[in-house]
Amino acid sequence: MSQQSLANCNSLFLMAAFVIAAGIFGVTEASSQIDVDQDLKHLIGRCHRDPGNPDEYNDCMKQVFNDLRAYFTTGVPSYNIQPFDPHQSPYVELRRGDPHGPGSFKLVLRNVSEYGWSRSEVTKFHSDAEDHRIVYAQYFPEKSLEGEYEFVAKLLGTELRRQGHWNMTLYDYSQTTSVRRVGDPGSLLKVHVEVDRIGGMEMHIGNLLQGQSLNQVADGVINSMWQLGLPFVRPMINELVSTAFTDIFNESFRHFPLEKFLS
Repeated sequence: MSQQSLANCNSLFLMAAFVIAAGIFGVTEASSQIDVDQDLKHLIGRCHRDPGNPDEYNDCMKQVFNDLRAYFTTGVPSYNIQPFDPHQSPYVELRRGDPHGPGSFKLVLRNVSEYGWSRSEVTKFHSDAEDHRIVYAQYFPEKSLEGEYEFVAKLLGTELRRQGHWNMTLYDYSQTTSVRRVGDPGSLLKVHVEVDRIGGMEMHIGNLLQGQSLNQVADGVINSMWQLGLPFVRPMINELVSTAFTDIFNESFRHFPLEKFLS
């Protein structure tokens, strides 16, 4: 395997550790400042790649992530890595259909906050050095999200507009995340997230219908019927989450100076 492939793959491993740890080095007082460089070298060197036994390496990386869960809330300010509990997404957009055709819609989510990462658990980890990719499965006993939404739909010349606050709590939830670097170190990262399971859900969408009583009815329908609609909305959920995390990962990890910590 080429040195460039190793560097790309190691970069993804380190990035994933940050995503799951999200802040092991967030101490700001000089008198108690953790030696970030030494800790990074320790983190990278903790698991050793053995081509003859890749499962041992993958299990080691999974354990590293779960050992660092307590640090999700602080971020790594010295390397511009933002906290992941909660993590923030300022803008995510989803479009379907031709706005000049018979039907279309646009959904914009703003100022989204997501909570629950500190209680999550990585259950599987797999690395693919040749493809510069890592894939990990993650379980959340509870995950909650909130933010503002704007929804515009057109159907046969009739326009519908809604906006307001929304929140959602997911229970017994799991997802699989794939992260791939599309070129040399410093090039873009591509993230794809797949919802694997939702055991329970509670959701509120403000101003979905006109009037408080009708909105309460809408919430009741959504919360009692969401399982029937999930197969249809799952692809859109995957797209929204993948778009948000591609932006977040590139902002925090694209230019991380990996060469400082490789020996």
